Parts: sequence; C-alpha cells; structure tokens
Amino acid sequence: MPCSVSKRLECTVNIRWAAQSSSPSKLLKRRRLSIKFRNLQSPKLTCQIQFLIPSELHTSMAAASISSDGDVESAGFDYAEIIVIRHGETEWNADGRIQGHLDVDLNEVGRQQAETVAARLSKEPKISAVYSSDLKRAHETAEIIARTCGGLEVIKDRDLRERHLGALQGVEYHEIAKINPEAHKAFVSKSLDEEIPGGGESLNQLYLRATSCLQKIGEKHKGQRVVVVTHGGLIRALHRRATTHHRVGKVVNTSVNVFHLSDGGKWTIKTWGDVSHLSKTGFLKSGFGGDSNSG
Repeated sequence: MPCSVSKRLECTVNIRWAAQSSSPSKLLKRRRLSIKFRNLQSPKLTCQIQFLIPSELHTSMAAASISSDGDVESAGFDYAEIIVIRHGETEWNADGRIQGHLDVDLNEVGRQQAETVAARLSKEPKISAVYSSDLKRAHETAEIIARTCGGLEVIKDRDLRERHLGALQGVEYHEIAKINPEAHKAFVSKSLDEEIPGGGESLNQLYLRATSCLQKIGEKHKGQRVVVVTHGGLIRALHRRATTHHRVGKVVNTSVNVFHLSDGGKWTIKTWGDVSHLSKTGFLKSGFGGDSNSG
C-alpha cells in the first residue's frame, strides 16, 4: 500500500474464511501486518485488505475490514449465502388441508417453531436482510426471525408464495380424489407442465417463479447472509435448481436449508433439511405438507 506517511501502524489479526467447498470454516494462523496510512486523524480509520488463501484449500481470496486497532470488523465472500426456511405450522397443516395461495395464520405450535429457529439464527453470523412470502404464515415467521436477529425489516415478495393449487385449495388432502378427480389427477401427474384446474400452476411455472426470485436476491446480496422464509413446494423447486439429485424428502416446518449462489448462475446446497433446533421440542414431526403433497 504505497503512500507518503509520517506514521506506521502494525497490528496482529485473526480472520476466518469460508471455503466454497463443503469443508468447514477454518481459522488462519495469526499474521503480522505492517500497514501504512496517509493520515490517522480518525480514531477508527479502516482499510480493506485481501488475504490470499492457499490454492490447496480451493478458494481464492477472503476480504476483511481491519480497524486501526487490529480488529477484524467484517469478512466477505464471493457468493450470497441464503438461508431458506419453511414457515411455521398452521392449523391447516395440522389438519392436512391444502393451502396454496390461501392465507392462513400460524398456530401456537408454528409460533413456537418460529421462535426456536429465530433463537438459533441469532447465535449464528450476522444476517443482512430477511425476505418473506407475503402470505401470513410465512410473514409472521419472518417477523419473529427479524425481530430476534437485530430488528431487521422484513421484505415481502409475492413471488415467494407457495404453488397455486387451483381448485384443490382449502380441501383436505384425503378428500381431493373424491371431490375433484380432474384436479387430483393433475396434482399427482409426473408431467412438469401439468397445470391444476382452477387457476393452479404447473411445477415448471413454480420453478421459474421461485428460481428467478432467489437469483435476484442472490445478485443483490453477494458477500452477505440473508434469510428467505417461504413454503414447502417452493423450497422443493429451489432444490431442483441446485442439484441433479431430485429425491428431496419432506421439508419440515422451520427447517433450515442453506444455498450458496455464486457468479455465473452457480447454485450449491450447503445445508439441507436441518431441524436440529427442533430436536429437543415436541414440534419436529407435526404438520402436513413440505413433500410432494406440499401446499
């Protein structure tokens, strides 16, 4: 950092870096840095320094903001880390009733699930933003997370809604074949382009809506961690985008699914279906949806 200065600053720092592979974050050894500043009139003058990471660790660089007292103020990375969470439970989940775009509140179990996942996230690295579907069950879950994680404002996005399930919305799952055979046939069809009668979406329509929405969020928040609260069907569509392995399994209420979105449209899944925050509660296996019957 060439410049003409009258004062020299030396500091020792620690910095954590996040590998783009599945390797856990590691702590680099302490380094002695000699940094020259043009002036030191500000008591908290900061600079940006890049640390070259060894090539055998499969990452290129980590960036840190270093204050004049040697503290690491932030760490950057070259992808967006998006924590995608299914909303908490509703009474319709508990009853096995299909919701789709119908607006249903969380029940008490759902609120406690949301409080539990929020407490978990509050102990993890800083969250820069919280996004949510505009449906109440997702938005209330997101509000609880945002309040617990620093009082962030929730950004609502209609494109994060569940799949529109047409004439099946509001019907209990075990009754749909009897009540509306045509819609049921479309619902269980293996065709990705089959739309559900009554204004419902096909799986491909859901896929395009979901993936374009998350891509926009990723491009806006490169180098940051953000939370997205949405629905089981939409999360399954995101999984389809990120991997060729399509056996998803059930997406449990308030399960944590972490995606890394990198340049060039590259998506990877860092964490899938993590419900460790629920393991000591009575809420792990309650609820309906989040699988191929999601709604």
